Amino acid sequence: MKTILGKSIEEWKKAYPLLEQIMETEEVFWTNPKYGAFDEAIKNISLSEKDVKAAEERLLRFAPYIAKVFPETQAMNGIIESPTIEIPRMKPYFEKAAKQKLEGKLLLKCDSHLAISGSIKARGGIYEVLKHAEDLAIANKMLSLDDDYSIMDNEAFRKFFSNYSIVVGSTGNLGLSIGIMSAKLGFHVTVHMSADAKQWKKDLLRSKGVTVVEHKSDYSKAVEEGRKQADLDPNGYFVDDENSTTLFLGYAVAAARLKKQLDDRQIKVDEDHPLFVYLPCGVGGGPGGVAFGLKLLFKDHVHCFFAEPTHSPCMLLGLMTEQHDRISVQDFGIDNQTDADGLAVGRPSGFVGKTLENLISGVYTVEDHELYALLRTLADSENIYLEPSALAGVAGPTRLLKSLAGQKYIEDQQLKGKMANSVHLSWATGGSMVPKEMMDAYYRRGLQFQIGK
Repeated sequence: MKTILGKSIEEWKKAYPLLEQIMETEEVFWTNPKYGAFDEAIKNISLSEKDVKAAEERLLRFAPYIAKVFPETQAMNGIIESPTIEIPRMKPYFEKAAKQKLEGKLLLKCDSHLAISGSIKARGGIYEVLKHAEDLAIANKMLSLDDDYSIMDNEAFRKFFSNYSIVVGSTGNLGLSIGIMSAKLGFHVTVHMSADAKQWKKDLLRSKGVTVVEHKSDYSKAVEEGRKQADLDPNGYFVDDENSTTLFLGYAVAAARLKKQLDDRQIKVDEDHPLFVYLPCGVGGGPGGVAFGLKLLFKDHVHCFFAEPTHSPCMLLGLMTEQHDRISVQDFGIDNQTDADGLAVGRPSGFVGKTLENLISGVYTVEDHELYALLRTLADSENIYLEPSALAGVAGPTRLLKSLAGQKYIEDQQLKGKMANSVHLSWATGGSMVPKEMMDAYYRRGLQFQIGK
């Protein structure tokens, strides 16, 4: 009889009844029984607001360099940030799917349109490369913290960085951000791509001078091979998507910037104005870092939910069983096959799962056809085009209201009378760099489906 960590499948199902539906790749909405008050939860976490502030300051130091080498960032003075917009025309579709009124505002955080690499990975991925470059340049007396970092755009720096290599394993978007930024600085960079990675992403990286190594297996194998390669090179640096606190802090910087955008719109987040945030989740670094930053700022007034494909529910399994990276979706006979390539991850980050186990409100799963239905509907109603994986977050408001677990969460958190003042923010993680013919094909596929069907 097959066992997983010493227990049979039947024993697992008995301990976690929701597992039956998860293994059948049905859509589920799970609320976290370990979710607790922020002030208690934060005591067990080694990272703090001070660490996030240090990351913010580093990005400000690099802003003159970024503005110089990426002209598309000049309007923002070298700050890579995305708009937060309202999507009111989606409301009727959500209400029809949920079969009830959706109270509060609907917002979309458009990381899909971030400069340089067109996804949320332009936050953590680019930040980690910049931190490594700064560390090397300062250690070698080429740079001081008081310098204008635009001096790094010269041949001497590129020659210096060419002595070093950066390696990463990716399903696609992290590889784009690491590859584009590393190559621009002058590093030798190799991206190990899993079988799920889209061809256009590989082609784009190669056009920037990045070495792309293709693997026939999934994300975990690409990461493993990348780590091996970096270990063989004394000047090699491996970006560890599963365990990197640097990546995590780069993502966390998003929270303060979002707060400013909400303030500018005069949108309150407080005890009477709850904020619900829905974050597409692969291995967990991006959504985990963002959620951590949001909890630091808004504490118990923000409720963060991760969104995963029904065929790749790795973070859900890790959190629910409390086994984190000790188990994978494949252990439970789930194939990890999804069109949401950025979320096609079989084993979650143990670091993220353990860091957020008392801070994350829950996880829900979405079928691929629902992602396509949302893609087409968002394009029709708001003229916004996202890649399939980014739509996992857009499913959030409906799933919260429609599911019994979601309704119970609202009651348990004493939010029922506050929903009219609530804000539902879906984090759109990628899409603007998808080639038009591919986006058109996604849209046509979406015509076959309706939200919630």
